[in-house]
Amino acid sequence: MASTEDVRHVVAQFRTEDGEATGPPVNLPVDVSPSQLGLLINQLLQPDDEPHPYSFYVDQVEILRSLDEDVLQATGRSTEDTLTIVYQPQALFRVRPVTRCSSSLTGHTEAVLQVSFSPDGTQLASASGDTTVRVWDLNTETPRFTCRGHTNWVLSVSWSPDCRTLASGGMDNTVRLWDPATGKPLGGPLKGHTKWITGLVWEPFHLNPACNRVASSSKDGTVRVWDTVNRITVFAIAQHTAAVTSVRWGGDGKLYTGSQDKTIKVWNARDGSLIKTLVGHAHWVNTLALSTDYVLRTGPFDHTGQRPESTEEAQKAALDRYHQALGKKDGASSTSLGWERVVSGSDDYTMYLWEPYKSKKPLARLTGHQKLINQVGFSPDGRWIASAGFDNAVKIWDAVTGKFIASLRGHVGPVYQVCWSSDSRLLVSSSKDSTCKVWDVRTKKLKMDLPGHADEVFAVDWSPRGDRVASGGRDRVLKIWRH
Repeated sequence: MASTEDVRHVVAQFRTEDGEATGPPVNLPVDVSPSQLGLLINQLLQPDDEPHPYSFYVDQVEILRSLDEDVLQATGRSTEDTLTIVYQPQALFRVRPVTRCSSSLTGHTEAVLQVSFSPDGTQLASASGDTTVRVWDLNTETPRFTCRGHTNWVLSVSWSPDCRTLASGGMDNTVRLWDPATGKPLGGPLKGHTKWITGLVWEPFHLNPACNRVASSSKDGTVRVWDTVNRITVFAIAQHTAAVTSVRWGGDGKLYTGSQDKTIKVWNARDGSLIKTLVGHAHWVNTLALSTDYVLRTGPFDHTGQRPESTEEAQKAALDRYHQALGKKDGASSTSLGWERVVSGSDDYTMYLWEPYKSKKPLARLTGHQKLINQVGFSPDGRWIASAGFDNAVKIWDAVTGKFIASLRGHVGPVYQVCWSSDSRLLVSSSKDSTCKVWDVRTKKLKMDLPGHADEVFAVDWSPRGDRVASGGRDRVLKIWRH
């Protein structure tokens, strides 16, 4: 065994992702492991609390074995240098990759166009070209209800944040509301749009625990916010000059819309007044995502399946999780993660990363796709962005700087959708090539190939609980995948 004199040391300074120093510079042996660094950083940050898992990086190289093997030998850095070790908190639970199809659910008589798990992960809904919405029982993995009422293709479904209402929008220009506990319609259709519905989004739980407002975007160039109890349009937004393709409801009470008029607009969700227009794309904006999408989707529910006792408790839980997602601790000043960021994907093969709260100018232009971008999504922890392109590639980007990280190649057809696991470590994609694929974000490699569909896979969703993935497509079958 080497004596203490033989062990080489290096001086290191711990820093947060925002560059703030944590503690004084420390003298570390070069063979220090990530688990030892974890013990050290937990001592510095919260000596009395339960230890939290962290990942460590030097010059964006992750320390996986030891400082010596991963950094000094790999990059040629000297022990004379003072190293900056950036630490990032990791999710406390791990999602296991789905590996097998546990059920093939038939019943739809046309293509499945969207699948969506409820915010608490206990229910699943699907929208189809057969004019129906179906609700599935996840305990038995069998059909539960068929919701009939639309007279044309159902293009989108969206769960209310309290899981008590399901909204659907279709090519019959109407929005319909359903009770997922009975499968019965809640009143008649909400009419007002003159063309089909392209997107639906509910007001976040922490802003409105009553969960009675939903926004719909349409091919007619308008967005309508509906009061679902009184069944009226609260206001309609009609300043886009072409179809609205995407709508998002931010946690600070703003609506974000992307349109074929090449712009993204930010609105006040209280009265529908325009706050700002973000210009930059050279062609249609196809897709928008918010850095807080995941916490806004899941609201007061977490992966443990525990339900808050009261509405007040649920609202506080949802608000705390939203602030946590922004990197704010107990009302502290905002960090570089302190405002909602927006990413937009377009037919012009590019994406833009925006921080609308601060500026009309984009933070970064993300280039690399060779064809149009169909969908984008932030990881639940807000660190990464994944994009699905018609160039058969899934790409990963740094969600703070917009820097390109990796291309995930394996699909042999256009990629339609991507969805993150709730611990941000895995990613699932669905493609025209009839497969879904699970990717490991750390290794940037294919983790699991999921063949089984007989045709194009249009839609995929990962349960907020992490235990299941659902996919659907042209073969009219809904598949549930599990570990």
